[in-house]
Amino acid sequence: MSTLDQKINEHFPGLVVRKDLVKTVKGNAIVPSYVLEYLLGQYCATNDEATIQTGIETVKEILAKHYVHRNEAGLVRSNIKEKGRYKVIDKISVALNEKTDAYEAQFSNLGIKKVLVDSGTVKAHPKLLVSGVWCIADIEYVFSEDQNVSPWILSTLKPIQLSHFDYDAYVAARQQFSTDEWIDLLIQSIGFNPEMFGKRSKLLQLLRLVPFCERNYNLIELGPKGTGKSHVYSEFSPHGILVSGGEVTVPKLFVNNSSGKIGLVGYWDCVAFDEFAGKQKRVDKALVDIMKNYMANKSFSRGVETLGAEASMVFVGNTRHTVPYMLKHSDLFDELPDKFYDSAFLDRIHFYIPGWEVDIIRGEMFSGGYGFVVDYLAEILRSMRNYDYSDQYREYFTLSSDISTRDRDGINKTFSGLMKILFPQGGATRDEVEEVLRFAIEGRKRVKDQLQRIDTTYGEVRFSYQDQEGQEILVTTLEEEEYPGYYHQTVSTPGDGGLEPEPAADVKGGEAKEPRASEPVLDEKHLTFQENQKGISFDGLFGAYLKGASKITVTDPYIRLFYQVRNFMEFLEAIVKNKAEEDEVAVHLVTVRDEFKGDLQDESFEKIQESARTVGIDFTWEFDESGTIHARHIVTDHGWKISLDRGLDIFQHYEMNEAFAFANRLQQFRSSKAFEVTFISRPCKSKNMIQGNKLA
Repeated sequence: MSTLDQKINEHFPGLVVRKDLVKTVKGNAIVPSYVLEYLLGQYCATNDEATIQTGIETVKEILAKHYVHRNEAGLVRSNIKEKGRYKVIDKISVALNEKTDAYEAQFSNLGIKKVLVDSGTVKAHPKLLVSGVWCIADIEYVFSEDQNVSPWILSTLKPIQLSHFDYDAYVAARQQFSTDEWIDLLIQSIGFNPEMFGKRSKLLQLLRLVPFCERNYNLIELGPKGTGKSHVYSEFSPHGILVSGGEVTVPKLFVNNSSGKIGLVGYWDCVAFDEFAGKQKRVDKALVDIMKNYMANKSFSRGVETLGAEASMVFVGNTRHTVPYMLKHSDLFDELPDKFYDSAFLDRIHFYIPGWEVDIIRGEMFSGGYGFVVDYLAEILRSMRNYDYSDQYREYFTLSSDISTRDRDGINKTFSGLMKILFPQGGATRDEVEEVLRFAIEGRKRVKDQLQRIDTTYGEVRFSYQDQEGQEILVTTLEEEEYPGYYHQTVSTPGDGGLEPEPAADVKGGEAKEPRASEPVLDEKHLTFQENQKGISFDGLFGAYLKGASKITVTDPYIRLFYQVRNFMEFLEAIVKNKAEEDEVAVHLVTVRDEFKGDLQDESFEKIQESARTVGIDFTWEFDESGTIHARHIVTDHGWKISLDRGLDIFQHYEMNEAFAFANRLQQFRSSKAFEVTFISRPCKSKNMIQGNKLA
């Protein structure tokens, strides 16, 4: 164990678990992580290896015997009948049957309904009435001649969540850790290896926990696919619920006027909306209106009655474009459905997590170290909702008077939530307070800056704070530092429908850009290269002819083996070098499927597609089913066809695994094969350049 892991076990005995054990015991059980860690916490919350191994076997046995797989539900029902009584782990929901004036349970995987539940159980666990709760339950079977009587009897029911904890002991133990150690413990508790993240990236991960410890906190995260945006809200806490953005209705979320039944916001600490982005999504305007009122006032109207709730709102969705592209052509909220693309709604958002800064999840990012049993941490975070840490920066700093009340509320709530997570014991240093304050201001500024692009009625706001000496410190967002020419844009004149940069758009980092050299004149030509010739690269060969293209089709039947796929990846690198950072290029590959390694081919293309998306390349591919294509060429939508007699396979063998060989790093140091290239000018027919948009 690492020194940190030893320290964690010393100060939190019985409350932590080795995070790699979840995968070990999960098998094919489709349950949230907090359910598995609840069981691991019962039997494996130790650093004794022998006890851990025994505990793993016990948990596996419990899951094997009592977790209900849907395809084995008939067998489990038979076991209950034959044995008379049986323990199951399942997701259970309860509804009131008005005709019989009784509560009836439904078991999600087991497939049984109308199981009577006493009122005391429902009062003790009201979330059973909304979307269901994972439970350990004892079921009995007693057959009755009366068809109206269910043979299934619920003997005992226990929701899978911690029954008690000592908050004071948690705070006392926190004092034994440095700030960096504590952050690493929290990152390991989420399931990640802290060594794979920088300080800012760790804070972005922990920001996802704020809705669980801060009442009525409104958070949005938009970014590329695969960054784990929804994981925390579906797997981490029994007090949060993740719903699909397209499945939300006013009755489900707030209140059903016909039955009077309160919706999700009345029962859950955090309601997260998955797949929130997407222009084509149908959205009820009435839902948006009631959400706006709730997010601003913590209340919603039911006819003449106004009800309050404390649920935080989280919106997560995928972006299709790069940050510079969005900043040049629209804004960072561009992916939202039209009904939610509303300045009044967006102004209620307290923090915008820049999802493009979060790494795509890879296998090596997961932790094998110790972290809190997530159910324990979830209860700690829930108890923190009763505290307010929003004033802890006022000893050192004062927010600018230019910051409005709504902006100030967003900053304060984010600051309070992060301080609860990082410094529940108090005692943060001036520098630590300042770091959290700047982070909170930046997240709200990201929201407000985009609102100014969407709605010109929003005035300029100077997001800054003053220290005790009266010195003003201005806060900027990271993308503002990276792309100042596109970040600061004014709305163009009515009618042209776009955005235009301010006059200072060519200034970055305080230095004026050098004027562009005149573009080279491109000619039709034919080039011949000899075997063993060096000094050749895709950038040098094709770069000038690829510059300015928005659609490129590559036809090459031999993009199959690993080195050929790597050649194609290096071709994409040449495109990236020759395009403006804010532009996007669609690249379509037509090739032939490998007869023996087609699965690896698919996997490689999918990885390239995922990676290319982050740098403004929209990569798609298709396999020629006839297998008869022999021509190898590159066609652009701005007038060029490049004929390649060898395709992209122009280099002789070199050692790809040698990290310190220049031939591995730079194409110009490789020996080439003999090949020829012809550059042909052709009329632009951009609509026909990319044939189809088919994904294999």
